[in-house]
Amino acid sequence: MSTDDTKDIENEDGFEDINFVESDEDGAALPTKDVVKKLREDLKKVRAEKEEYLTGWQRAKADYVNLQKEMTEMRMSLTSLAKEKMIGNFLPALDSFDMAFANKEAWEKVDSNWRTGVEYIYQQFLRALEESGVTPINQVGVPFDPSLHQAIENVPTDDESKDHTIAAVTQSGYKLADRVIRPARVNVWTLKK
Repeated sequence: MSTDDTKDIENEDGFEDINFVESDEDGAALPTKDVVKKLREDLKKVRAEKEEYLTGWQRAKADYVNLQKEMTEMRMSLTSLAKEKMIGNFLPALDSFDMAFANKEAWEKVDSNWRTGVEYIYQQFLRALEESGVTPINQVGVPFDPSLHQAIENVPTDDESKDHTIAAVTQSGYKLADRVIRPARVNVWTLKK
């Protein structure tokens, strides 16, 4: 902004011939050293206010960032819980497929075209669950893990290497990522005494 522009503004506002002078309560002009002292006090007060506003703004910004993180975590948690519930609702249907296939004699008597179609549907179902991050817990011969397995029956054995390992899976369990949706129901080898 040029000095001519400043003069135009001053002229527009009607301040061209007015000089502002610091004064005391009685209206008398303050000595220069008092004016400087007052200006320093005002500057100190303005700096303190600036610091207060800056600190408040920084705190508000940090609170906002933390709130965003919290909301993202909450959204992810709710999505995961909803997914778990939906998958849990499908598990009885999956168990029905497993029971149908387990009775091999009856399953072999079913028309081969119909059997092939049902097996294809079952594979699609398993593939959809796998793509959603669901993995079955159904391995035999692995060590018993109470966080993954629910022991239904102890099966005696003389083989020390089989002790506390899975002998049979009576109902598959399922995990979604690292969370167990349903533990596998299993028979566990136990060493005879």
